[in-house]
Amino acid sequence: MQNTFAIVATRTMQEYAEKVVQKLIHFPSFSEQAEDISRVETLKVSVFADGELEVSVDSSLRGQDVYLFANAARNMAGIPVEEAKIELYHAVDALKRSQAERIIVFEPYVSCSRSDRTTKRNSVGLWIHFKILASLGTNHIITYQLHSDKSKSMVDPTICAIDDVPGLTLLKQNLCDSYIQTIDQLYSVVKPHWAFCSVDAGGEKLARSFANAFGAPLVVAHKQRDYSKVNTVESINILSAEPIKGKTLWIVDDMVDTAGSVYSLIKALAALEPAEINLLAVHAVFSPPAMDRLCELSRKGLLKHIMVTDTVFCPECFIDDLPNLEIVPSTELSAQIIATIAEDKSLGKLLKPFNAEEYLRRPRLL
Repeated sequence: MQNTFAIVATRTMQEYAEKVVQKLIHFPSFSEQAEDISRVETLKVSVFADGELEVSVDSSLRGQDVYLFANAARNMAGIPVEEAKIELYHAVDALKRSQAERIIVFEPYVSCSRSDRTTKRNSVGLWIHFKILASLGTNHIITYQLHSDKSKSMVDPTICAIDDVPGLTLLKQNLCDSYIQTIDQLYSVVKPHWAFCSVDAGGEKLARSFANAFGAPLVVAHKQRDYSKVNTVESINILSAEPIKGKTLWIVDDMVDTAGSVYSLIKALAALEPAEINLLAVHAVFSPPAMDRLCELSRKGLLKHIMVTDTVFCPECFIDDLPNLEIVPSTELSAQIIATIAEDKSLGKLLKPFNAEEYLRRPRLL
Protein backbone atom coordinates (compact mmCIF):
# COMPACT_ATOMS: atom_id res chain seq x y z
CA MET A 1 0.00 0.00 0.00
CA GLN A 2 1.31 3.44 -0.93
CA ASN A 3 1.58 6.22 1.63
CA THR A 4 -0.08 9.52 0.77
CA PHE A 5 2.63 12.02 -0.02
CA ALA A 6 3.35 15.41 -1.54
CA ILE A 7 6.46 16.91 -3.14
CA VAL A 8 7.50 20.48 -2.35
CA ALA A 9 10.66 22.47 -3.07
CA THR A 10 12.49 25.56 -1.97
CA ARG A 11 13.09 28.18 -4.66
CA THR A 12 16.53 26.71 -5.38
CA MET A 13 15.15 23.30 -6.41
CA GLN A 14 11.82 24.07 -8.05
CA GLU A 15 12.79 22.95 -11.56
CA TYR A 16 14.63 19.84 -10.29
CA ALA A 17 11.58 18.77 -8.24
CA GLU A 18 9.30 19.25 -11.24
CA LYS A 19 11.53 16.91 -13.28
CA VAL A 20 11.35 14.33 -10.47
CA VAL A 21 7.55 14.51 -10.48
CA GLN A 22 7.45 13.97 -14.26
CA LYS A 23 9.62 10.86 -13.84
CA LEU A 24 7.50 9.60 -10.95
CA ILE A 25 4.11 9.76 -12.69
CA HIS A 26 5.41 7.45 -15.42
CA PHE A 27 6.16 4.67 -12.91
CA PRO A 28 3.46 1.96 -13.40
CA SER A 29 2.59 1.80 -9.69
CA PHE A 30 1.87 5.55 -9.62
CA SER A 31 -0.16 5.89 -12.81
CA GLU A 32 -3.47 5.99 -10.91
CA GLN A 33 -2.12 8.77 -8.66
CA ALA A 34 -0.74 10.83 -11.54
CA GLU A 35 -3.30 13.58 -11.11
CA ASP A 36 -2.56 13.92 -7.38
CA ILE A 37 1.23 14.03 -7.71
CA SER A 38 1.58 15.73 -11.10
CA ARG A 39 2.76 19.03 -9.63
CA VAL A 40 5.13 20.38 -7.02
CA GLU A 41 3.21 21.93 -4.12
CA THR A 42 3.87 25.64 -3.68
CA LEU A 43 5.79 27.21 -0.81
CA LYS A 44 5.36 30.97 -0.54
CA VAL A 45 8.45 32.94 0.50
CA SER A 46 7.98 36.45 1.89
CA VAL A 47 11.09 38.62 2.28
CA PHE A 48 10.78 41.57 4.65
CA ALA A 49 12.40 44.97 4.16
CA ASP A 50 15.15 44.16 6.66
CA GLY A 51 16.10 40.94 4.83
CA GLU A 52 14.32 38.47 7.14
CA LEU A 53 12.09 35.93 5.47
CA GLU A 54 9.07 33.77 6.17
CA VAL A 55 7.83 30.62 4.42
CA SER A 56 4.18 29.58 4.26
CA VAL A 57 2.36 26.56 2.80
CA ASP A 58 -0.48 27.30 0.38
CA SER A 59 -2.27 23.94 0.43
CA SER A 60 -3.23 21.44 3.14
CA LEU A 61 -0.56 18.80 3.77
CA ARG A 62 -2.07 17.44 6.99
CA GLY A 63 -1.32 13.76 7.50
CA GLN A 64 0.86 13.41 4.39
CA ASP A 65 4.49 12.45 3.95
CA VAL A 66 6.19 15.50 2.47
CA TYR A 67 9.37 15.31 0.36
CA LEU A 68 11.09 18.69 0.53
CA PHE A 69 13.74 19.25 -2.16
CA ALA A 70 16.35 21.81 -1.17
CA ASN A 71 19.83 22.95 -2.10
CA ALA A 72 22.12 25.71 -0.87
CA ALA A 73 24.72 25.53 -3.64
CA ARG A 74 24.67 27.34 -7.00
CA ASN A 75 21.09 27.38 -8.24
CA MET A 76 18.94 28.64 -11.09
CA ALA A 77 17.19 31.17 -8.83
CA GLY A 78 20.54 32.79 -7.95
CA ILE A 79 19.87 32.59 -4.20
CA PRO A 80 23.02 32.81 -2.04
CA VAL A 81 24.09 29.95 0.24
CA GLU A 82 23.03 31.39 3.59
CA GLU A 83 19.64 32.63 2.36
CA ALA A 84 18.98 29.20 0.83
CA LYS A 85 19.76 27.49 4.14
CA ILE A 86 17.50 29.83 6.11
CA GLU A 87 14.70 29.23 3.60
CA LEU A 88 15.13 25.47 4.07
CA TYR A 89 14.91 25.76 7.86
CA HIS A 90 11.81 27.97 7.61
CA ALA A 91 10.26 25.52 5.13
CA VAL A 92 10.70 22.61 7.54
CA ASP A 93 9.12 24.66 10.34
CA ALA A 94 6.19 25.64 8.08
CA LEU A 95 5.62 22.00 7.09
CA LYS A 96 5.74 20.90 10.73
CA ARG A 97 3.17 23.54 11.66
CA SER A 98 1.03 22.31 8.75
CA GLN A 99 0.91 18.95 10.55
CA ALA A 100 2.61 16.89 7.85
CA GLU A 101 2.88 13.26 8.96
CA ARG A 102 6.57 12.93 8.03
CA ILE A 103 9.03 15.46 6.63
CA ILE A 104 11.69 14.00 4.33
CA VAL A 105 14.34 16.54 3.35
CA PHE A 106 15.83 15.54 -0.01
CA GLU A 107 19.09 17.47 -0.40
CA PRO A 108 21.02 15.95 -3.34
CA TYR A 109 24.10 18.03 -2.53
CA VAL A 110 24.77 19.21 1.02
CA SER A 111 26.88 22.32 0.54
CA CYS A 112 28.39 22.23 4.04
CA SER A 113 29.41 18.56 3.79
CA ARG A 114 33.17 19.29 3.90
CA SER A 115 32.83 21.06 7.25
CA ASP A 116 32.61 17.67 8.96
CA ARG A 117 35.35 17.69 11.59
CA THR A 118 36.79 19.74 14.39
CA THR A 119 40.51 20.53 14.23
CA LYS A 120 40.91 23.46 16.62
CA ARG A 121 38.19 25.68 18.05
CA ASN A 122 36.17 25.68 14.85
CA SER A 123 32.48 25.22 14.15
CA VAL A 124 31.35 22.09 12.28
CA GLY A 125 28.94 23.23 9.59
CA LEU A 126 27.52 19.83 8.70
CA TRP A 127 26.74 19.00 12.35
CA ILE A 128 25.00 22.37 12.75
CA HIS A 129 22.97 21.77 9.59
CA PHE A 130 21.84 18.26 10.58
CA LYS A 131 21.16 19.36 14.16
CA ILE A 132 18.90 22.20 13.02
CA LEU A 133 16.99 20.00 10.56
CA ALA A 134 16.41 17.29 13.16
CA SER A 135 15.45 19.70 15.94
CA LEU A 136 12.91 21.43 13.67
CA GLY A 137 11.14 18.14 13.09
CA THR A 138 12.73 16.54 10.02
CA ASN A 139 12.10 12.79 10.13
CA HIS A 140 14.36 11.66 7.29
CA ILE A 141 17.27 13.16 5.34
CA ILE A 142 18.20 11.87 1.88
CA THR A 143 21.29 12.97 0.02
CA TYR A 144 23.78 11.84 -2.63
CA GLN A 145 27.43 11.11 -1.89
CA LEU A 146 28.33 12.90 1.33
CA HIS A 147 31.97 13.92 1.56
CA SER A 148 32.73 11.20 4.14
CA ASP A 149 31.01 8.08 5.47
CA LYS A 150 31.35 9.25 9.05
CA SER A 151 29.10 12.22 8.31
CA LYS A 152 26.04 9.99 8.65
CA SER A 153 26.92 9.35 12.29
CA MET A 154 26.20 13.01 13.08
CA VAL A 155 22.46 12.29 12.90
CA ASP A 156 20.80 10.62 15.92
CA PRO A 157 18.81 7.73 14.36
CA THR A 158 16.29 7.79 17.22
CA ILE A 159 15.27 11.29 16.10
CA CYS A 160 15.95 11.41 12.36
CA ALA A 161 16.89 8.79 9.74
CA ILE A 162 19.49 9.48 7.05
CA ASP A 163 20.19 7.77 3.72
CA ASP A 164 23.29 8.75 1.75
CA VAL A 165 22.73 7.25 -1.69
CA PRO A 166 25.94 6.61 -3.69
CA GLY A 167 25.75 9.18 -6.50
CA LEU A 168 28.84 7.64 -8.09
CA THR A 169 26.59 4.80 -9.27
CA LEU A 170 25.00 7.24 -11.74
CA LEU A 171 28.43 7.87 -13.25
CA LYS A 172 29.24 4.15 -13.39
CA GLN A 173 25.98 3.44 -15.21
CA ASN A 174 26.66 6.25 -17.67
CA LEU A 175 30.15 4.91 -18.35
CA CYS A 176 28.55 1.58 -19.26
CA ASP A 177 25.79 3.14 -21.36
CA SER A 178 27.85 5.72 -23.26
CA TYR A 179 31.47 4.51 -23.30
CA ILE A 180 31.48 0.72 -22.93
CA GLN A 181 28.09 -0.64 -24.07
CA THR A 182 29.10 -4.30 -24.50
CA ILE A 183 30.73 -7.10 -22.52
CA ASP A 184 33.31 -7.50 -25.29
CA GLN A 185 34.33 -3.87 -24.88
CA LEU A 186 34.60 -4.32 -21.12
CA TYR A 187 37.04 -7.22 -21.52
CA SER A 188 39.00 -6.07 -24.56
CA VAL A 189 39.36 -2.37 -23.78
CA VAL A 190 38.38 -1.39 -20.24
CA LYS A 191 40.07 -4.07 -18.15
CA PRO A 192 43.46 -3.97 -19.94
CA HIS A 193 43.62 -0.30 -20.99
CA TRP A 194 41.70 1.79 -18.42
CA ALA A 195 42.68 2.83 -14.90
CA PHE A 196 40.85 4.77 -12.18
CA CYS A 197 42.72 7.37 -10.16
CA SER A 198 41.94 8.97 -6.81
CA VAL A 199 42.44 12.70 -6.30
CA ASP A 200 44.18 12.04 -2.98
CA ALA A 201 44.77 9.28 -0.43
CA GLY A 202 41.44 10.06 1.25
CA GLY A 203 39.64 9.47 -2.05
CA GLU A 204 41.19 6.04 -2.58
CA LYS A 205 37.97 4.30 -1.49
CA LEU A 206 35.95 6.09 -4.19
CA ALA A 207 38.43 5.29 -6.96
CA ARG A 208 38.75 1.70 -5.71
CA SER A 209 34.97 1.25 -6.03
CA PHE A 210 35.33 2.07 -9.76
CA ALA A 211 38.37 -0.18 -10.15
CA ASN A 212 36.46 -3.05 -8.53
CA ALA A 213 33.27 -2.37 -10.50
CA PHE A 214 35.05 -2.39 -13.87
CA GLY A 215 37.94 -4.77 -13.10
CA ALA A 216 40.52 -2.12 -13.99
CA PRO A 217 43.73 -1.03 -12.19
CA LEU A 218 43.77 1.55 -9.39
CA VAL A 219 46.04 4.59 -9.27
CA VAL A 220 46.36 6.54 -6.00
CA ALA A 221 47.48 10.15 -5.82
CA HIS A 222 48.95 11.27 -2.52
CA LYS A 223 48.94 15.05 -2.19
CA GLN A 224 50.66 17.25 0.38
CA ARG A 225 48.57 20.27 1.37
CA ASP A 226 49.57 23.63 2.76
CA TYR A 227 47.10 23.77 5.65
CA SER A 228 47.89 27.42 6.35
CA LYS A 229 45.91 28.21 3.16
CA VAL A 230 42.54 27.00 1.85
CA ASN A 231 42.45 24.79 -1.31
CA THR A 232 46.24 24.72 -1.70
CA VAL A 233 48.29 21.71 -2.87
CA GLU A 234 52.10 21.65 -2.48
CA SER A 235 53.09 18.35 -4.11
CA ILE A 236 51.63 15.08 -5.49
CA ASN A 237 53.02 11.53 -5.52
CA ILE A 238 51.49 8.98 -7.92
CA LEU A 239 51.24 5.36 -6.74
CA SER A 240 50.41 2.68 -9.32
CA ALA A 241 51.09 -1.06 -9.60
CA GLU A 242 51.07 -0.82 -13.42
CA PRO A 243 52.64 1.64 -15.87
CA ILE A 244 50.33 4.57 -16.63
CA LYS A 245 51.78 5.23 -20.08
CA GLY A 246 49.20 4.60 -22.81
CA LYS A 247 46.27 4.03 -20.44
CA THR A 248 42.93 5.84 -20.40
CA LEU A 249 42.74 7.42 -16.95
CA TRP A 250 39.54 8.36 -15.14
CA ILE A 251 40.06 10.60 -12.10
CA VAL A 252 37.32 10.01 -9.51
CA ASP A 253 36.10 12.45 -6.86
CA ASP A 254 32.89 13.17 -4.98
CA MET A 255 33.00 16.87 -5.91
CA VAL A 256 35.02 19.46 -7.80
CA ASP A 257 35.13 22.81 -5.99
CA THR A 258 37.91 25.15 -7.17
CA ALA A 259 39.53 22.30 -9.17
CA GLY A 260 42.89 23.05 -7.50
CA SER A 261 43.57 19.40 -6.67
CA VAL A 262 42.42 18.20 -10.10
CA TYR A 263 44.51 20.86 -11.86
CA SER A 264 47.71 19.83 -10.06
CA LEU A 265 46.98 16.12 -10.44
CA ILE A 266 46.31 16.24 -14.18
CA LYS A 267 49.56 18.12 -14.77
CA ALA A 268 51.42 15.47 -12.75
CA LEU A 269 49.68 12.61 -14.59
CA ALA A 270 50.27 14.14 -18.03
CA ALA A 271 54.02 13.78 -17.50
CA LEU A 272 53.49 9.99 -17.28
CA GLU A 273 52.10 9.93 -20.86
CA PRO A 274 48.65 8.33 -20.51
CA ALA A 275 46.54 7.98 -23.67
CA GLU A 276 43.98 10.39 -22.20
CA ILE A 277 42.84 11.83 -18.88
CA ASN A 278 39.17 12.18 -17.90
CA LEU A 279 37.35 13.42 -14.82
CA LEU A 280 34.39 11.94 -12.94
CA ALA A 281 32.69 13.81 -10.08
CA VAL A 282 29.22 13.69 -8.56
CA HIS A 283 28.89 17.33 -7.51
CA ALA A 284 29.94 20.08 -9.95
CA VAL A 285 30.45 22.81 -7.36
CA PHE A 286 32.84 24.67 -9.70
CA SER A 287 33.69 27.64 -7.47
CA PRO A 288 36.00 30.21 -9.13
CA PRO A 289 38.54 29.66 -10.59
CA ALA A 290 37.40 26.08 -11.38
CA MET A 291 36.04 26.89 -14.84
CA ASP A 292 39.24 28.74 -15.79
CA ARG A 293 41.35 25.77 -14.69
CA LEU A 294 39.19 23.15 -16.41
CA CYS A 295 38.98 25.20 -19.61
CA GLU A 296 42.77 25.59 -19.65
CA LEU A 297 43.33 21.86 -19.18
CA SER A 298 40.79 21.03 -21.89
CA ARG A 299 42.19 23.62 -24.31
CA LYS A 300 45.69 22.18 -23.90
CA GLY A 301 44.40 18.66 -24.61
CA LEU A 302 45.19 17.43 -21.08
CA LEU A 303 41.57 16.76 -20.11
CA LYS A 304 39.30 14.96 -22.58
CA HIS A 305 35.99 14.16 -20.82
CA ILE A 306 34.36 15.69 -17.73
CA MET A 307 31.36 13.82 -16.34
CA VAL A 308 29.26 15.18 -13.45
CA THR A 309 25.66 14.89 -12.23
CA ASP A 310 22.97 17.56 -11.98
CA THR A 311 22.95 17.68 -8.16
CA VAL A 312 24.36 21.21 -8.52
CA PHE A 313 22.90 23.46 -11.22
CA CYS A 314 25.21 24.07 -14.21
CA PRO A 315 24.20 27.08 -16.35
CA GLU A 316 24.32 27.00 -20.13
CA CYS A 317 27.45 29.16 -20.14
CA PHE A 318 29.36 26.31 -18.46
CA ILE A 319 28.46 23.98 -21.31
CA ASP A 320 29.30 26.66 -23.88
CA ASP A 321 32.72 27.27 -22.32
CA LEU A 322 33.39 23.60 -21.64
CA PRO A 323 32.02 21.49 -24.54
CA ASN A 324 33.50 18.32 -23.04
CA LEU A 325 31.28 18.69 -19.94
CA GLU A 326 28.67 15.92 -19.69
CA ILE A 327 25.88 16.24 -17.12
CA VAL A 328 24.25 13.00 -15.98
CA PRO A 329 20.68 13.46 -14.65
CA SER A 330 19.80 12.20 -11.18
CA THR A 331 16.06 12.98 -11.28
CA GLU A 332 14.98 9.46 -12.25
CA LEU A 333 16.93 8.01 -9.33
CA SER A 334 15.35 10.60 -7.02
CA ALA A 335 11.90 9.54 -8.27
CA GLN A 336 12.81 5.89 -7.71
CA ILE A 337 13.85 6.65 -4.12
CA ILE A 338 10.54 8.40 -3.42
CA ALA A 339 8.58 5.52 -4.99
CA THR A 340 10.51 2.98 -2.89
CA ILE A 341 9.89 4.82 0.38
CA ALA A 342 6.24 5.55 -0.48
CA GLU A 343 5.68 1.81 -0.88
CA ASP A 344 7.54 1.03 2.37
CA LYS A 345 10.17 -0.98 0.52
CA SER A 346 13.89 -1.24 1.25
CA LEU A 347 16.43 1.11 -0.34
CA GLY A 348 19.05 -1.64 -0.09
CA LYS A 349 18.96 -2.32 -3.84
CA LEU A 350 20.01 1.30 -4.52
CA LEU A 351 22.84 1.19 -1.98
CA LYS A 352 24.60 -2.02 -3.04
CA PRO A 353 27.96 -1.93 -4.89
CA PHE A 354 27.78 -1.55 -8.67
CA ASN A 355 29.11 -4.30 -10.94
CA ALA A 356 29.69 -3.35 -14.58
CA GLU A 357 29.52 -6.90 -15.93
CA GLU A 358 26.17 -7.57 -14.25
CA TYR A 359 24.84 -4.24 -15.50
CA LEU A 360 25.94 -4.87 -19.10
CA ARG A 361 24.45 -8.37 -19.06
CA ARG A 362 21.02 -7.21 -17.85
CA PRO A 363 18.08 -7.62 -20.25
CA ARG A 364 17.50 -4.45 -22.28
CA LEU A 365 14.24 -3.19 -23.73
CA LEU A 366 14.38 -2.27 -27.42
